[in-house]
Amino acid sequence: MILLGIDYGRKKMGLALSDGPLAEPYKILRYEDIEILSDRIAKLVGDLRIEKVVVGISEGKMAEETKEFTKNLEEKLQLPVVLQDETLTTHEAQDLSIKAGIKRKKRRSMEDAYSAALILQSYLDSKDNG
Repeated sequence: MILLGIDYGRKKMGLALSDGPLAEPYKILRYEDIEILSDRIAKLVGDLRIEKVVVGISEGKMAEETKEFTKNLEEKLQLPVVLQDETLTTHEAQDLSIKAGIKRKKRRSMEDAYSAALILQSYLDSKDNG
């Protein structure tokens, strides 16, 4: 099953992919209009034959925005879209990329995709163990 992981943000989203037990960072989508972004995600889902989408959810006001985005995305895609706790994924992504020796400029440009990969990996791990 091919899965798409999303680290939702107000101006950009990190994307990750999985076609097995491991999630990999994919790309960053920058946007100003959420409808145009949803269309871009729908095209990507079709092109890559995505079967399920996993969206990271934080706390507070961002959590409410993420739930609304997720609901609209699920209606648009007609695919399962599930929420996965993303607490501390950005910090963890920064630590892991530093340890991997990724240069600062590259690290900053792909930070949200790394976070999306951690969100998706967390989902995959919890699915295997629970």
